[in-house]
Amino acid sequence: MLTIIQRVSTAKVTVDHNITGQIDQGILALIAVEKDDTEQEARRLLERILNYRIFADSDGKMNLSLRDIGGGLLLVPQFTLAADTNSGNRPSFTPAAAPEKGRQLFEYLQTLALKTHNPVAFGEFGADMQVSLINEGPVTFSLRVVHR
Repeated sequence: MLTIIQRVSTAKVTVDHNITGQIDQGILALIAVEKDDTEQEARRLLERILNYRIFADSDGKMNLSLRDIGGGLLLVPQFTLAADTNSGNRPSFTPAAAPEKGRQLFEYLQTLALKTHNPVAFGEFGADMQVSLINEGPVTFSLRVVHR
């Protein structure tokens, strides 16, 4: 599994003019599920997101995690992150999980997030979403958890 995380002061997802998820200070995570991913990778990815130290401490150093600050987590499914862009002028989506598997693992990730963190919000799997955010810093990282 792979994610792009962004440190945000606010972020929201809209589907058909309705807000499906919204947070204040925290992390917006765009989530991609790849073919070989399992629930083990989903668990590991969520732990990394929640514990990744990207928030400033009292000295201005990135030493605090989302858990440390009690910030919001907005998880947004984005299969295009799994694209192979190494050649040509058109992305190949062969590394991405099939839609059924992608939905199952994203829903599993949602369930885990609800059990382990608050506040949590979500985008909608398979929907045409509009994502808006204010990226603080800007601070953006890519995290990948690979099948072992």
